[in-house]
Amino acid sequence: MVKEMGYYDMLGVKSNATETELKKAYRKMALKYHPDKNPEDPEKFKLISQAYEVLSDAKKRKVYDEGGEQALKEGGGAGAHNPMDIFDMFFGTHSRTHERRCKDVIHQLGVTLEEMYNGSLRKLALKKNVVCDKCEGRGGKKGAVETCVTCKGSGVQVHIRQIAPGMVQQMRTTCGECQGQGERINLKDRCKQCLGKKIMKNSKILEVHIDKGMKDGQKITFHGEGDQEPGLEPGDIIIVLEEKPHKTFKRKGHDIIMNLTIELVESLCGFRRVIKMLDDRELVITSHEGEIIKHDDIKVVRNEGMPTYRSPFDKGRLIIHFTVKFPESGQILAESIPKLESILPDRPEVMVGDDVMEVNLTDYTPQSHHGHGHYGNAYDQDEDDYHGGRGGGVQCQTQ
Repeated sequence: MVKEMGYYDMLGVKSNATETELKKAYRKMALKYHPDKNPEDPEKFKLISQAYEVLSDAKKRKVYDEGGEQALKEGGGAGAHNPMDIFDMFFGTHSRTHERRCKDVIHQLGVTLEEMYNGSLRKLALKKNVVCDKCEGRGGKKGAVETCVTCKGSGVQVHIRQIAPGMVQQMRTTCGECQGQGERINLKDRCKQCLGKKIMKNSKILEVHIDKGMKDGQKITFHGEGDQEPGLEPGDIIIVLEEKPHKTFKRKGHDIIMNLTIELVESLCGFRRVIKMLDDRELVITSHEGEIIKHDDIKVVRNEGMPTYRSPFDKGRLIIHFTVKFPESGQILAESIPKLESILPDRPEVMVGDDVMEVNLTDYTPQSHHGHGHYGNAYDQDEDDYHGGRGGGVQCQTQ
């Protein structure tokens, strides 16, 4: 007897699939063929749910393996549950995704780093569609709504024309009589408030609470506050936070990063700097005596970064990236150099032989070449250009 494999094939698993493999397969298939994503093929979702219901139950699976679907029907074990109930139980939700509802309205809200650090309350004025309260969404008097005779309630008209002998073309257009509504109301019976449209524009003020520690891209959902249509569940309004660039700080997770430029004397001899934070507090940072801050050094101040969402007293780090500003050429006077040499570590001694060639250093520019003309952009040159071949940024002279 050939073993029946229909349910296994429906989930894309083998007949010896484990419980974990069945769950993984159902999750993937159920999300892929959910009616919200595939409204044109709702039966596929039902079959997937039925297959999982049977195979996830040890007793039903045994009956199915031994006798197939017929054995399940005879034993009363065929799947008969609502596929949406199985979906909700599996994902641990009781969502409204399977209900007919209006589309959600998504709104981008630009917020500053200060608002995400300190928390903020923003008020947004939005316009949305609401069901007309005067006619209760009917568009006119009770009984005034009639099925459009032109499109027979479908909202579309089908036009067929012959384009060649034995060949016809079918075209579907929105019904001009009812504007795609599938129904019509006599002018005298239409609602005077919505003019038969059933819905009206309404302004809504939303108070958006930006909590401390919220992130770029985080969503704030106002359930049921979206557009309304007769016979449909209202949609949601989803606010998506968009972090604005800050002139001083950059956020990375729970940390705040800043660049700080110090003078060479501060790098070598120590410094004190005041940093104004996002909550207007002023922090004084000081380098320790004898500590040298090198160019590109990175230091950390703990617990001075971004607050953690819903745990605002737990903060990240303030990360400081140092840039050491060196004096310009000619800024240090010749008479000061011996004094510097007496303080700074000794420079290494270099033994110079009799047969050496001395060269002069010049500033590098992409187009600067010794000799006739130039060879284009520096990035297009051969490696030899920087090591003495065909001339370069180093000029030579003989003694």
